[in-house]
Amino acid sequence: MDGQNVASRWPLAEREGELEAFKQAWGERHCQSVMVCGTAGVGKSRLADECLSRAVRGGWKAGRATVTPASASVPLSAVAHLIPAEVDLSDPVKGFAAVARLLAGPRGDRRWVVLVDDLHLLDSASAVLLRQLLDARVVRLIATVRTGEPISEAVDALTGGDSVHRIDLAAFDEQQLDAVLRVALRGPVGRHTLRRLFTVSGGNVLYLRELVLGALHGKTLVSDGEIWELKDGALLTTPKLTELIGARLAATAPAARPILELLALAEPLPLSDLQTVSSRQVLNDLDAAGLLHVLTDRRRTTVALAHPLYGELLRAKLPVLRGRQLLLEQIARIQSHGARRRQDALHLVTWHLAATGTADPSMLVQGAVLASHVHDYRQADALLQALPEAGRTYTSCLLHGDVLLKLGLSPRADTLLAEAEIRGPGESERVTATSIRTWILFFFSARTDEALEVNEAALRQVADAEARHMLTLNKASMCILSGQPARGLALLEDLEAVSRQASEVGHWAFAALCKTFGLACTGRTGEAIAWGEHAYASHLQIKEQEIGPPPVAQVYILATALADAGQLASARKAAERALADPTLTESPLAEVWAALFRGRVEWLSGNPAAARRWYADAAAKARTHRYCGLLFHASAGLTAAASVLADPEAAEAALAEMRAQPPMGFYAGEEVLGEAWYYAARGDLARSRMVLTRAAKRARESGHVTSEALLLTDVARLGGAKEVVDRLAELTQLCDGAFAATRAHLAAALATDDPDQLLCAAAELEAVGAYLLAAEAANAAATAWQRTGQTRLATGATNQAQASAAYCPGARTPLLTAATTTTASLTQREHEVALLAAAGTASKDIATALHLSVRTVDNHLQRVYTKLGVTTRRELAGVIRREIGGQGAAKH
Repeated sequence: MDGQNVASRWPLAEREGELEAFKQAWGERHCQSVMVCGTAGVGKSRLADECLSRAVRGGWKAGRATVTPASASVPLSAVAHLIPAEVDLSDPVKGFAAVARLLAGPRGDRRWVVLVDDLHLLDSASAVLLRQLLDARVVRLIATVRTGEPISEAVDALTGGDSVHRIDLAAFDEQQLDAVLRVALRGPVGRHTLRRLFTVSGGNVLYLRELVLGALHGKTLVSDGEIWELKDGALLTTPKLTELIGARLAATAPAARPILELLALAEPLPLSDLQTVSSRQVLNDLDAAGLLHVLTDRRRTTVALAHPLYGELLRAKLPVLRGRQLLLEQIARIQSHGARRRQDALHLVTWHLAATGTADPSMLVQGAVLASHVHDYRQADALLQALPEAGRTYTSCLLHGDVLLKLGLSPRADTLLAEAEIRGPGESERVTATSIRTWILFFFSARTDEALEVNEAALRQVADAEARHMLTLNKASMCILSGQPARGLALLEDLEAVSRQASEVGHWAFAALCKTFGLACTGRTGEAIAWGEHAYASHLQIKEQEIGPPPVAQVYILATALADAGQLASARKAAERALADPTLTESPLAEVWAALFRGRVEWLSGNPAAARRWYADAAAKARTHRYCGLLFHASAGLTAAASVLADPEAAEAALAEMRAQPPMGFYAGEEVLGEAWYYAARGDLARSRMVLTRAAKRARESGHVTSEALLLTDVARLGGAKEVVDRLAELTQLCDGAFAATRAHLAAALATDDPDQLLCAAAELEAVGAYLLAAEAANAAATAWQRTGQTRLATGATNQAQASAAYCPGARTPLLTAATTTTASLTQREHEVALLAAAGTASKDIATALHLSVRTVDNHLQRVYTKLGVTTRRELAGVIRREIGGQGAAKH
């Protein structure tokens, strides 16, 4: 995709509410005008154009006037082309009346709508003419007005009154921006990319469009086939955008320039500091012009630039020596106040480094500690890179290694941690470095056995109690995340309180989130939720944490416990809360985990399209930062989602990538969901069930009872309900929460083909938020009733299935197609044979897959042909495609 294509079809999206407001207003008899108001670049003209188009489709004759600053000084120049040529304007009173008469037509019934862009610039004569035409009911007006701009008295008369309807446009929020980009790019954007575009554009649609076009043209915004991502370090600007913003900044008074330049280098700054640079009046003028963002918190007032792009442009044009002078002056101001605030140390060292290229080593380390504490890992890395060789210590090497790990830079991290091991003054310090090195082996390379062995070797060598405790917590965490939850939980019995030892805090935080995960995996979801909430609250109380995961990590782990308990709505809210946390964007590793868990919540909810987006986001980041084990699981989820969405090419590509990575095993057995649904989408249900059954056995052996329940439920959904119903009933005794019981009820109902039980199961599944399972259960009930000729009951069940399927856009599964009018008469075996044959599978291969003879397969196929009224496999494939294509078209 190139920028030209995007430019030609930049969408009008996320304005449904405003368009509905226009429709309602335009339909009122007394309506004369609709004013679309907002700041520059929010999309006023685009919305007004759409309003004009809708009015024209309703039978109105259109006129248009675009006002410019130049036309504002010439009376009637903006609307001259709308005035009939025969009108004599030497007498304005008679002339204006003649304009109204001629526009109305011979019978006086011609309806005109005039769009005036930038009405606030309109000259007074044009405004008076429009006012008379409105009063005569000859025209209606659609206009755009830039808020905050001065307007004449004549124009003001056009914007007020009961007959004028006002539509106020604001900048997009992040969610709206996501929707606009999805339409413009024909695919989702990664979360980090979305956050960058939102931060830089400020939600301004004009700026957003320019940023996207520039990034596409420069090939810095690229797609991997699933998701769009900005390349790291890509400069977000374009010549046109620079021109737009530069013109606005150039309009400021010369006395304002020092304020703007200083803020570009060091924002936000106290208002008191800026008042020493320039006068209060200059600051007031900049604020009135919308160039500043002023925030008051209790007794402290801080000031920043109103838009991130202002800072980028100012810094790009600022001479080096001028920038150095401004920073050194600001350092002097802070020091004259005593540098008492917590962040002053970070600001001082950062500005000093930027101004001179050097800083005191102790200040660099102190600043890096503060930057790491507020999760600004890129700044911490920059400060620590500036340390001279003689200034490096155990503390700086350890901190730098952990920072690089969070940034996904494992080779550099490993080098620094190895140095920290050497420099460590005692066993406890050396063990901290060793344990972080095991995280590199574990998360980046998925070399789980090697990571555990390194940890075990250290345990054998150290005697210090604190050091042994840290290694034990580390071992427990890796056990839980590598498919040994029971073993790991046994080592975490004494994890109730936060460690008081500063060196243990990071290990405690990591172990705390792993404990939540382990409890959920072993079916103790109630305990998992309670512990997860406690862990998050405790983590927030930690004042100093130099290593380990951020507090938000506890939240996205809590989301998976809520999901396994059957509280899917709450799980989604928790995942959304985690992903909205700004600290998450600073740690690629945490972002991958969060996206993975969000994808799983959507998968369990039955929304494969949403799951696909989040798995693709996780895969893109894992691929970039070489998190091999996490890439395996992200690709597995992507394979499953693409398969259920009937996108075989994407599913096959994701499956190939998955098979090229080593698994971590943190959801034992679930990694095969992608492969299983890939086979199911191809019609090979027998092979799919075999894959799932083997995986369920592995999950059972490792103690992952919630994963086992999920896998066996899919076996039931794909035709094996009778084989798994007893085990699913047993799992209800091992798993608390509502999900296990509802899954068991679904399997039992499918095994007996009882429509009443199936509808009860559908209601239970919808109550927990598992909409795809609910839709399948209701559809299966409809199938059962159709076989017995109970059409009314079948129709009711079908309607119930469609209501649930509305939450599962694009989903296509065997049970969703089973109740269609043409295939409802097929038995389960005939349905399996039909799916395989429609996919082009030869009878011999079908026989092998289903463990039947070729003759039996052909006999089934002939009965299928008879029941469906077809004579060839091509016709059969057409029937299957038509019926599958009608499923899951609604929006979540």
